[in-house]
Amino acid sequence: MKLLEVKNLRTYFTISQGTVKAVDDVSFDLDHGEALGIVGESGCGKTTSALSIAKLLPKEGKIVGGEILLEGEDLAKLSDEEIQKHRWNDVSICFQGAMNALNPVMKIGEQIAEAIVLHHKSSEKDAMKKAAELLELVEIPGERINNYPHEFSGGMKQRVMIAMALACDPKIIIGDEPTTALDVMVQAQILNLLERLRTEFDMGFILITHDLSILAETCDKIAVMYAGRIVEKGSSEDIFQRTGHPYTKKLIKCFPDIKGKKTMMEGIPGAPPNMLEIPSGCPFHPRCEYAEEVCRTSMPDNIERHQGHFVACHKWEVIRSER
Repeated sequence: MKLLEVKNLRTYFTISQGTVKAVDDVSFDLDHGEALGIVGESGCGKTTSALSIAKLLPKEGKIVGGEILLEGEDLAKLSDEEIQKHRWNDVSICFQGAMNALNPVMKIGEQIAEAIVLHHKSSEKDAMKKAAELLELVEIPGERINNYPHEFSGGMKQRVMIAMALACDPKIIIGDEPTTALDVMVQAQILNLLERLRTEFDMGFILITHDLSILAETCDKIAVMYAGRIVEKGSSEDIFQRTGHPYTKKLIKCFPDIKGKKTMMEGIPGAPPNMLEIPSGCPFHPRCEYAEEVCRTSMPDNIERHQGHFVACHKWEVIRSER
């Protein structure tokens, strides 16, 4: 049995202008000790997918279809009260922007201990002891539990967020752009830390990012999202070596290659669609150099083109042949 199976998930937002299909028929899975990267431009549905798993959606958002199976139990069907036993204990989220996620007037140790007291019914003394151990685990001296957030650097605050995510020994950690606003060296340190912890504790790990380049060595599998849908998913090797979707191809070209011939980086022309007015057919066709009439009129099926490699594109064979 898979640790997590998301099947045909649909999460919609009802706003005054209409209905936003933020996540529309999304499926992926995750096993123990496995890392999945979800990548795409801002507004493509990455974070909404993560918030749907933990059922932390804002009041305008609602799961309207699909399943979220955590070791066979469908989280999508649970009430707000029932899902609370799974948050932190089974699924925890390390949010982007640690500077905003931490309470500035609470000591770091108290913030980590709060989840332990609430979910494990530990005494405050035992919870503070574990908080110090968690700080040591993320390579921060345990005696700093009495410091406030402003006394930490940006990278150290992000380590604190990781310690908080680990507080209740979860089975899955979701990192929502955990390296945002950090310099390149600190980004590498945070990603290496997450990789070490995943291996050490055999956890499932979902990394959400707009930067495809950081997923190559970090994740076992990658799902590429566009306009609320997964347009390509497969192993890291599939995504980088057997690219089958023009959007994935464009994302790869947005970043420099440190090997081989040096070429100018390319941007992706146009802009993501208004989610209230998604184009007919393939939603990427207005920005796609390969688009033909079938792309404008018919939504491509997400079909397995290679073992474990799924692509939703009418022109996938032409694109893959150019790699």
